[in-house]
Parts: sequence; C-alpha cells; structure tokens
Amino acid sequence: MKKLIILPLLVFFMGISPIFAQSVDDEITLIQAAFGKDKKMLIDAYMDLPESTSAAFWTVYADYEMERQEIGRVRIKLINDYLEGYESMGEMEADELATKSLQNDVALSKLHAKYYKKFKKATSALNAAKFLQVDIYIHNTIRNALQQELPFIGEF
Repeated sequence: MKKLIILPLLVFFMGISPIFAQSVDDEITLIQAAFGKDKKMLIDAYMDLPESTSAAFWTVYADYEMERQEIGRVRIKLINDYLEGYESMGEMEADELATKSLQNDVALSKLHAKYYKKFKKATSALNAAKFLQVDIYIHNTIRNALQQELPFIGEF
C-alpha cells in the first residue's frame, strides 16, 4: 500500500502526472523535466544574481543539473527497487541496496564539491555558498518527505 503512496508523492513534489509514461525511465524523465523547471525558478528567485554574473551562473547550473539528474535517476531507481522487494529482502539484497544508496549519497556530495568550485569561479564564494545551501535544502526536503512514506525493512 505504501508503494502506491510514493509515486503520487513524487508527482506532488514535481508537479506533473506520469499517467502516460511507458516505463520507470519515462516517468523519471517526466518528473525530472517538470521538477527542473520549478527548481530553476526557485533558485533564480533565491539567488537574485546581478546581470554581470547571471549568464555565467546559469551556464554552470545547466552543466550541474545534467550531472545531478543522473544521480537523481539512480536514486529514484533505488527507491523503486526497494519498494518492489522490501517485503522479501534478504541479506544480499539489503547489502546491495545499502551499498548503492551510500554510493549515491557520496556521488551527490562529490558533485556539490565539484560544482561549488565552478560556481565560485563563475560568480563568487558567497553566491556559490548560497546555491549550495538552497540546493541541499531542496534535496533534503524532498528526501525527508519521501523517507516518511517509505516502509521500513521488515514492515509488512
């Protein structure tokens, strides 16, 4: 039952309906496209960049989002795999899922570190820190909402 709650929750946060999607990959693509637009509007309003650095910031941001979307795609697939198998999860499956989840967390942290430097070079340390702060906030908010709906291992 909780499995049925996750996708609508994702859709709620992303603001789209995946009714016509043909696969998990299609759904992820639709979600990321809609979420990307909403996220960009939030970041634009928060950053309030001067014209002199705005173009450079958005160029770096576009590159960042392409890499971040791949990490997000992996995270969504991990959640999907978990939901499909948590009721019958054994030692190997639990280990594989935990390891992949930790790798995904590390990948996102490395991406933030990599792009902090790029944003700082393109704009300033203050603007790079502002972006990092709001981006982490957005990701943590979504993760926390999803985590509240995911069943625990062994919960039936």
